[in-house]
Amino acid sequence: MDFKYMKLTLEGPVAVLAYNRPEVLNAMSPESLAEFGEALDIIDDPANGVRCVVLTGEGRAFCAGANLRARASGDAPEAGAVLDTSYHPILRRLRALHCPLITAVNGPAAGGGMAFALMGDLIVAVRSAYFMQAFRRIGLAPDCGSTWLLPRLIGRARSLELSLLGERLPAEKALEWGLINRVVDDGEALNEAMKLARELANGPTVALGLIRRLYAESNENSFEEQLDLERQFQRAAGRASDFAEGVQAFLEKRPARFTGH
Repeated sequence: MDFKYMKLTLEGPVAVLAYNRPEVLNAMSPESLAEFGEALDIIDDPANGVRCVVLTGEGRAFCAGANLRARASGDAPEAGAVLDTSYHPILRRLRALHCPLITAVNGPAAGGGMAFALMGDLIVAVRSAYFMQAFRRIGLAPDCGSTWLLPRLIGRARSLELSLLGERLPAEKALEWGLINRVVDDGEALNEAMKLARELANGPTVALGLIRRLYAESNENSFEEQLDLERQFQRAAGRASDFAEGVQAFLEKRPARFTGH
């Protein structure tokens, strides 16, 4: 399913969503984010049976952040307002996604593009990719949740270094810091992400969705609050047919046939 600025492909239970403006390194605009939202409508529709999502970019970049050409021409809305109307709704929907999200970082991920890359539950990057908090280079503060995500992933010192200096963070260093999960050869990010996506999509996706929500909430919860949430979510997982199938498969010493229900 091709939009003008985004590309959505459904491969069985795996949805591959790609930024599709390679001529501007997949820079985002309100128009492309509107299409992003339309693609998420399709992904969220239970009738389509999506059980894992892969987010990537067409061409040689993952996403270069916001499209500055529109701003230079005077056609772009005020910087803070566009966050409320375009970026934040998509980020909130990605966090609330019903299934795992994998980001396949096929090239540079800068500014808001870096934040979107870090929204992945699993993050795969090619060796030549880099991550960059580019905001300070154009006189802006970090946005798209960068200042919430980065300290929780790599700590305050490294977060400030990336944001204040605006230097490139190579994929190998990002892996060393624990910012991403895997580094693969150039051209292999999507292939590796699809292997992981198929594994997840064939898994107990009710439980997997609850797992991603538990870890998202753990950043804000006290220990006691998290114990309560685990109890609540475990009850939900225990009511799913995949739990009964998992137990039966264990007792019969065979691979489980999960259906995502």
